[in-house]
Amino acid sequence: MTEAEASTQGEIDSGLDSRLDSGLDSRAGSAPSSAARREWGRWFGRPGRSLTRRLIWLAAAWILIGLAVAAVVLTAVFQESALRRLGNTLGDTIDEAVVASVITPEGEVFVGEIQDARTQRLLSGKYWMVAEPGPRGALHVLARSASLGNADLEYGYDLADRLRAAFGQTISYNAEDGPKGEPLRIAASMKQLPDRRQPVVFFAGIDRSDVDADTRQFATVTWIAMLLLGAGLVAAVFIQVRVGLRPLFDLGDEIANVRQGRSHRIEGGYPLEIQPLAEQVNRLLAHNQETVERQRTHVGNLAHALKTPLAVMLAEAGTTPGVLPDMVRKQTRVMQDQVDHHLRRARAAARAAHGLGERTDVSEVLDELAVMLERVFEEKGVEIDWRAPDDLAFLGERQDLQEIFGNLLENAAKWCRRRVRVSAGPSMPGQLIAVVEDDGPGLPADQRDTALKRGTRMDEDTPGTGLGLSIVDELTRAYGGRVTLSDSSLGGLKVVLELPAAEG
Repeated sequence: MTEAEASTQGEIDSGLDSRLDSGLDSRAGSAPSSAARREWGRWFGRPGRSLTRRLIWLAAAWILIGLAVAAVVLTAVFQESALRRLGNTLGDTIDEAVVASVITPEGEVFVGEIQDARTQRLLSGKYWMVAEPGPRGALHVLARSASLGNADLEYGYDLADRLRAAFGQTISYNAEDGPKGEPLRIAASMKQLPDRRQPVVFFAGIDRSDVDADTRQFATVTWIAMLLLGAGLVAAVFIQVRVGLRPLFDLGDEIANVRQGRSHRIEGGYPLEIQPLAEQVNRLLAHNQETVERQRTHVGNLAHALKTPLAVMLAEAGTTPGVLPDMVRKQTRVMQDQVDHHLRRARAAARAAHGLGERTDVSEVLDELAVMLERVFEEKGVEIDWRAPDDLAFLGERQDLQEIFGNLLENAAKWCRRRVRVSAGPSMPGQLIAVVEDDGPGLPADQRDTALKRGTRMDEDTPGTGLGLSIVDELTRAYGGRVTLSDSSLGGLKVVLELPAAEG
């Protein structure tokens, strides 16, 4: 490579402005690809916007709530069953105490020996007690087991009333402070003993620490099992939703392919519930294409209907000298320019609105235009250096991109001294940016907005209609893009284009 070529290449490489550089850097950096973002949005989008996440969250919520309720119910049933078994044991102890009870001649209650040895051992964890109801819910202890020592079993002041209401039946309750500070399960029953006018209350209590420990262990195992089951069920729901909704995502991908120009219609086979949607989308695509063709036909007919009379008027006026023919020729040319402008704008708007599936390779268009314009301006010795990635594509019709770049390159070649430089590349997902520069005289900042207006000419001595930059601006806006004019590092004008890009 010669020194001149190296210098030219270095200038081309530095041609894109800072927005293009920052866009390329962001794409190469931490930002995920568009496909990865779409996939992430499908499965982890906000619940209000993601059908997948909504279904998974609803199913997961019901599963977890149901399993939590089941765990609570199972633990409560286990505890109730264990306490019922303790109650049966305590009922047997009360029955033994009733059988062993004897009324002394003095009317005192004496309880003979009970077979359960634990009641004979001090603070053994199993106890019995006999008491007589007193005033205001108080109980007067008549006898107690040796295991109680001098302590009494715990009871509430409303217990006597409850026992009278359920005379002969057993009432069980929990007490948290036994003779040695242990939790107890206590059973009480009011009985009427023979030869005694006043009823007595028989108590039996037992340490329930083992039951509480078993209940906690059961609850722990149950919650772990439910959590594992819940995780498995949520995973199964996730897989089920993913598999079930996969055809919808495939349909979305195919529509995106049509939009980006990778295909022209939806071809995949879908389940019965989705196939009608795919067919309707294909019909809509066909209808849009039909609409575009009709609009093109109408525009062509209008162009033919208007241009022919204008050409006749111009030809007739050209053969006759005089002020009036000159005025007719001038106004006819203005009318021709107006017709060309509005027809071109109508075609661009129609294509931009309905041009689904159109994609154009930027490098091919730039190469064709550069070769053609270098031949046109061969006497001037114009050199057009261009750079664009091979996979860069414009999301629109080829003739529109040719007209945009053609006007810019022709304008740059017309005004440059010798050099025109073009750089194009992706700036952000769904957008490309192109920079066209020349080494000509440039354009003052106060005239740049005017240059984009229709029919404006900066120099009347240079051939042209003054529509070039206006056409570029209108076509670019029709595609949702933007044109910016500034100073070039080559010394002339710098035009920055922002246009939609086809992904993939």
